[in-house]
Amino acid sequence: MPDAPDFRRLFDANLSPLLVLTTDFVIVEVNRAYLTATRTGRGIVGRPVFDVFPDNPEDPSADGVANLRRSLETVVASGRTDTMALQRYDIPTDRAGVFAERWWSPVNAPVLDGEGRVTHIIHRVEDVTEFVHLRRVGREQQRAVADAQMRAEGMEIDLFVRAREIREVNEQLSRVNAELDAAGRRLREEQRAKDRFIATLSHELRNPLAAATAATELLALDMPEGHPALAVLERQLGTLARMSNDLLDGTRAVTGRLELVREPVDLRSVVEGACADIRGLFAHDGRTLDVRLPAVPLVVDGDRLRLAQVLTNLLSNALKYTRPGGRTEVELTAGDGEARLTVRDDGIGFAPGQAEELFGVFMRAAPAGPDTPEGLGLGLAVARTIAELHHGRVGAHSAGPGEGATFTVVLPTTGSPAPPPSRSTAVRSTPRGLAVLIVEDNEDLAATYHTLLERQGHRVTTVHTGSAALTATEAHPFDVVLCDLGLPDIDGHTVARRVRARPGGEQLRLIAVSGFSQGTDRAMSRAAGFDAHLTKPLPLTELMEVLERRDGE
Repeated sequence: MPDAPDFRRLFDANLSPLLVLTTDFVIVEVNRAYLTATRTGRGIVGRPVFDVFPDNPEDPSADGVANLRRSLETVVASGRTDTMALQRYDIPTDRAGVFAERWWSPVNAPVLDGEGRVTHIIHRVEDVTEFVHLRRVGREQQRAVADAQMRAEGMEIDLFVRAREIREVNEQLSRVNAELDAAGRRLREEQRAKDRFIATLSHELRNPLAAATAATELLALDMPEGHPALAVLERQLGTLARMSNDLLDGTRAVTGRLELVREPVDLRSVVEGACADIRGLFAHDGRTLDVRLPAVPLVVDGDRLRLAQVLTNLLSNALKYTRPGGRTEVELTAGDGEARLTVRDDGIGFAPGQAEELFGVFMRAAPAGPDTPEGLGLGLAVARTIAELHHGRVGAHSAGPGEGATFTVVLPTTGSPAPPPSRSTAVRSTPRGLAVLIVEDNEDLAATYHTLLERQGHRVTTVHTGSAALTATEAHPFDVVLCDLGLPDIDGHTVARRVRARPGGEQLRLIAVSGFSQGTDRAMSRAAGFDAHLTKPLPLTELMEVLERRDGE
């Protein structure tokens, strides 16, 4: 006859967490699964269960002790098993006073003697914390199925005992996933529509920007001695051009994905230019703007336009929150391999604890109201993003409301020599006059390019449609064709393919000039037969460089 089993070992090897209690709720035995689930040791044997597992004192809504006591008392009084609903009952951790959130599916069963009296209680639990967390996340992600999840709440009682309820929950989750998939498809479609809209808007903005840029360069040629207004136009048109590029991805400014064009930059010239552009606004209502710069160059490896944008955003912020008659100071200093740019105002200030919040998206120092300055609250977030892309940092300080504010930008300096001053409109003529065909439907831009190129000694013909371009290239020999891609009749890609298909068409230099500048746009133009792809607005210097080269981009 086989030996009788060792029931103590069987109890200890049981996979379900089990706890044996006396009728006054003292722990008399526990198995390994329970100790593992509750992160306790055998030292709990002999202690009252509610001393070992008290309620979390940090949770005023904790009711684990009360609910478990009620269930145990019911078992003692009735002599019958009591199945509890899913129960939150936090457990102590190794750190004193710190509790870990836990959810359980408990069942309390009586142990009866020969006369039917309750001698002990077997407390069986299953840790369902992970399931509860997953259910909570699903509810937050899909509010549309809140009613279905509420109906499922009742089915989830004793989940590990009733397989039918698990099946029903799985079916509901499948329906939720199907709804989420459908919502995801709609979101992707909306995203594609938004991207198409932004790309088209960016393209349309580039045409007037290109015309204004070309007109500015033409004015510079007519005024070789220069004019202060030209410098402002050049800087501001450059900034507008870069901002139109950012429309292709509206989140880059706040997610750190702005592209930088790095070069050695003397920060003094950046500060001088930005302050000169905005000084007129400070003159209103008696405001003053004081600027202090070092006597020697302070060079960083950075993007001139983006760095100017940082200072412009800080100055715009100071302007918004400085009262009439107020004062703003800009100071540039150097030390320990760093450049420090400080913008200090005597405006409304802010609570010291609010400093970091100001750099959040859509955050403003003053609450919304009739006297709140206009703006979306993006300027400081963009300034911080640009500074961090330059391996720098931005901070804010104020002694309190009404005490003014100080914003400090710190950037690493470089050992590169200071760049020589130069004008963007200084161009070199090509070695010989070229026969150039301009294909551009924007008549202002076409006329300005026509004049600029003629001033450089080229023979220029201008047409405004793709059909006219095909006719002109068949009737006359040209060295170069500058062709817009978005023409009113046939697009520039078609023009390029037809020209290349003609006898001798491979000898002609085709240059695409377009407001579309993504990598896919450049790949398409090259596949159509273009030698180069230039982006509007096109500086004359860049155009001259391309005309001088014979190998494309």
